[in-house]
Amino acid sequence: MSFRRIRILALLPCLAVAAMASAGEPVAQVRVAFDRNGITSTQVEGMADLTTGRKVTADDPVRVASISKLVTTIGVMRLVEAGKLDLDADISTYLGWTLRHPKFPDTPITLRLLLSHRSSLTDAAGYYATPLGQPLKGILDDPNAWDDAHAPGTHFRYTNLNFPLVAMAMENVTGERFDLLMRRLVLEPLKLDACFNWESCDAATATRAVVLYRDGAPVRDENRAGKPACAVVTEEGADCDLARWKAGENGALFSPQGGLRISANGLAKIGRLFLGNGEVDGVRLLSSASVDAMTAPQWTFDGGNGVTHEEDTGGGQPRAFFCRYGLAVQTLATAHDGCGDDLFGDGVARVGHSGDAYALRSGLWMDRTHGTGVAYFATDAGASPPGEQSVFTRIEERLARGIAQPEDGQARPEQ
Repeated sequence: MSFRRIRILALLPCLAVAAMASAGEPVAQVRVAFDRNGITSTQVEGMADLTTGRKVTADDPVRVASISKLVTTIGVMRLVEAGKLDLDADISTYLGWTLRHPKFPDTPITLRLLLSHRSSLTDAAGYYATPLGQPLKGILDDPNAWDDAHAPGTHFRYTNLNFPLVAMAMENVTGERFDLLMRRLVLEPLKLDACFNWESCDAATATRAVVLYRDGAPVRDENRAGKPACAVVTEEGADCDLARWKAGENGALFSPQGGLRISANGLAKIGRLFLGNGEVDGVRLLSSASVDAMTAPQWTFDGGNGVTHEEDTGGGQPRAFFCRYGLAVQTLATAHDGCGDDLFGDGVARVGHSGDAYALRSGLWMDRTHGTGVAYFATDAGASPPGEQSVFTRIEERLARGIAQPEDGQARPEQ
């Protein structure tokens, strides 16, 4: 989307704007490149809000989808370093009830297995719509919540439900609500104007939200009047009184798996934390050992030992999307014929995470060896065609590699 087109969009009535937005190009695109010392380049194009004609900036908060898992795990590792959590302890110790695969009752499920998607849980029983005041534990009683064919620790299956359970463990060992705990452990120390599901952000931040669109229609975060009236799911007719929150009851309330609202510049700071081995701008948040533990692959694709795509949004790809996965950290460019994860097309083993939800595509990727990285997102990108060199979409390849798409349609590398 060119800047000339942006000016035109700002003048059009809402219906005409929506029609143009659904023509195949993202509504907004933001790309921030960085190194250990700071941001090295910024590209922004498009609209944060089509209705008002507000242009997107690299400081506008956006729901970054599954990159949230990586940030949640930074909070987990802080609690591990504090001695409150153990990656290899039975998660039942922290939940206050026994979590076991019904077919494999003698196999403990640990935080390490949850964070690396090797718990044998699935998303087939649902999780995200569990309302305030209802225990998430009931989801685990549904047989559909379990992969009957594989014992915990033996198979990779990307499962969002893992992270509400992680959040419940975090709440139980601290007594703090997940979103407030993440603010204390991660967001405030790094001076990030960010939050999970808006409740702990202020109204001014919420009004700068990047609206998520699908085919030109808004689907999330039209926050022109401030924060949403209710940040969590409630039962029909029930109030949204967060005083009813109980530690460890429902870890899905604040969406640890995908509900982080953060800007591209904020994501870049998270990336620089990894490039700095746990330290950024003079703030030591994690030990280098914790960063190494997060980024080291816990699972590597061997041709048949995992479900290599997210079942909610992926599938049908000729090659694997997930090929190496650590503690909520992907590793790219896996040397296996069945892998299509070389997003950058250069064979470099970058670490980070992708995001895909509500027609948004996002990514945070770091080359720890060379000390460089990139954070990006595109909204209304659900119609982006397949990538040319990987199983990522074309818009993700363009944003990852810094490829501009001018009006003549001839892609050119960023200068």
